[in-house]
Amino acid sequence: MKKIEAIIRKSKYREVKEALHTVGVNFFSYWDVTGVGNEKEGHVYRGISYSTSDIQRRFLSIVVNDDFEKTTIDAILKSAATGDVGDGKIFVSDIKESYRIRTGEKGGVTLK
Repeated sequence: MKKIEAIIRKSKYREVKEALHTVGVNFFSYWDVTGVGNEKEGHVYRGISYSTSDIQRRFLSIVVNDDFEKTTIDAILKSAATGDVGDGKIFVSDIKESYRIRTGEKGGVTLK
């Protein structure tokens, strides 16, 4: 099993969620987070300078079976990208085991 963590623009959340549902990822957790990115300059909008050093993002945590890793990542990459700096990051790590609390089942079956 793989844990896929993605940090995306809040404005792209709905598109990412729909893309994940389309490929069959129907359960994941998310949080609103603030982070510091590589961009050091602020933006000017209508004569007012806005700091972009603290960035509002959405953090997604998704656990999938190994054979579903590429499908999940591709769905996020395609739906979250704008082509601009600050589109986000995806991190993948191994999950040793999972359990369904209600039934006590363990393994990949718990992800369905």
